Amino acid sequence: MTELDAFAELIPLDHGLCVLSTSRRDGRIQSSVVNAGALEHPLQGGPVVGLVAIGGSRKLHHLRADPRATIVARAGWQWATVEGDAEIIGPDDPHPGVGPEALRLLLRDIFTAAGGTHDDWEAYDRVMAEQRRAAVLITPSRVYTNPSTS
Repeated sequence: MTELDAFAELIPLDHGLCVLSTSRRDGRIQSSVVNAGALEHPLQGGPVVGLVAIGGSRKLHHLRADPRATIVARAGWQWATVEGDAEIIGPDDPHPGVGPEALRLLLRDIFTAAGGTHDDWEAYDRVMAEQRRAAVLITPSRVYTNPSTS
């Protein structure tokens, strides 16, 4: 995942907290704080940034209309930005190659890539299903960062 190394290195430094920006229909930007991580795309391979979004969220609504996304990870004064198109896979956005079991495991993979751990994976799975959570996978088209201060 060399093109995402700078992004991935920042994830454990601030609990996977990142700022995701999407476009509203009127062209204005909507930003929100999310937990994200770097992982391999579950179907095509290759590096992606993954996050889990609650069903019915504005970010999902915006990404369905315009898949372009920008996500920034930061820790202290160091930051890395990933721009790319987002793919949504979830109960409201089914993918022919991802059934319910594969989605359950993908949501776990994204959660752990963002630095998450869980004592009760069955409870985690239940909440993800109840909240109609979706996987958002951003395929990088551009990655940039500030110069290292070390």
